[in-house]
Amino acid sequence: MKNMIIVGIIAEYNPFHNGHLWHINQVRKNLRADYIIAGISGNFVQRGEPAIFDKWSRAEMAIKCGVDLVVELPFVFAVRSAQYFAGGGVRLLASLGINHLSFGAECADLKLLSSVVKQTDHPDVLKKVKVNLKAGHQYAAALTTAIADQAGISMDVLNKPNNILAIEYIKAIKKYAPTIMPVPIQRYLANHHGETINSAIASATALRQSLLKQAATISDNSVKTALPPTSTECIEQLLRSGSGPVQLDSFSTIILSLLRNKSLTQIAEIPEVGEGLHNRIKNSAIRAKNATELLIWLKSKRYPQTRLQRILIHTLVGTTKSQIECFDHSGPLYGRILGFNTKGRQFIKEIGKQCSIPLVTKTSHFLNSKERSLDSLEPHKTMLAIDTLATDVYTLGLPNEKWRSGGWDFLRSPVFIPN
Repeated sequence: MKNMIIVGIIAEYNPFHNGHLWHINQVRKNLRADYIIAGISGNFVQRGEPAIFDKWSRAEMAIKCGVDLVVELPFVFAVRSAQYFAGGGVRLLASLGINHLSFGAECADLKLLSSVVKQTDHPDVLKKVKVNLKAGHQYAAALTTAIADQAGISMDVLNKPNNILAIEYIKAIKKYAPTIMPVPIQRYLANHHGETINSAIASATALRQSLLKQAATISDNSVKTALPPTSTECIEQLLRSGSGPVQLDSFSTIILSLLRNKSLTQIAEIPEVGEGLHNRIKNSAIRAKNATELLIWLKSKRYPQTRLQRILIHTLVGTTKSQIECFDHSGPLYGRILGFNTKGRQFIKEIGKQCSIPLVTKTSHFLNSKERSLDSLEPHKTMLAIDTLATDVYTLGLPNEKWRSGGWDFLRSPVFIPN
């Protein structure tokens, strides 16, 4: 693998659209990449929502559009705030031997983004962050405001969601893998959270909103124009079979049941619950009739919707603060392969000789369903058990009940697309 350009991308592909395809084509064109390796969220994503389609289907869409290998970012990093999501992704891909990390950003000026990263360690910035946090600001807002005050960098740069992630990627590279070259690519046309489809490049948010309204086929032509044909074909097959789409309200009854049954001490152990929020969650779970209403009761300046949604997803899967803290220390402990093409298969053979973490192509070789029920497991098995449990919960939200049985992670193989 020496002297080869191995480019990593951290993504969700929720779903895979033309903007993602444009990014991959830019990587091929500008970097002349020998391999493109994507680390993607599994069946639940960073904003605290179920992925609209399952992880294998999203991996298939990516492979058909030029990604050589797709690995899963473990749940304990995927459903986290930007700094931990980025840190987990960088550590995972660094373990697989990437030497470049490419990411989209509203500002693709690496020098400017790197200067922002330097400011995050400035003593005055750290002091202002603490003050802002005490005033009730979320971490991202507390940090960006402090940097803007200290360095005079425009909030237009700091407030953009992809720029925030870009800054976190560069920070994570600096901390965990300083030999990796960060490669920002200018985001093209659509805003990250734009809710309308006005061209062939649309945001994933707009596409998800439209797809949730579709029946057995994509009736909205604007959706089709924003998707590669291979994604359209895959999505229509999923819609016809009732294998998607999945949304948070699909889990309303389960979430409310779990929260109503938990003690205040147990709720306080859910990741991202703090500052007395456990009392408010308990009371609101009794009053609310569904997940959407629960979020309305809970949302405040201190607790934005994405953080609250992540709390609900961690409730579903049963992860705890102590587990999260353990894994933040260790980083990803394996590379779970979701899909690959012919080049990706060759990469797996080569990297397997020198990879610093085990590659998982068959779950039962590392964890079986009986072991998963044990109270005490080795850390890598615990991390993998959480991923498999997340899938078992996810299937309960599928529209067609014939697909709601569990055990998918022990039954499904990685997607292989010859090229």
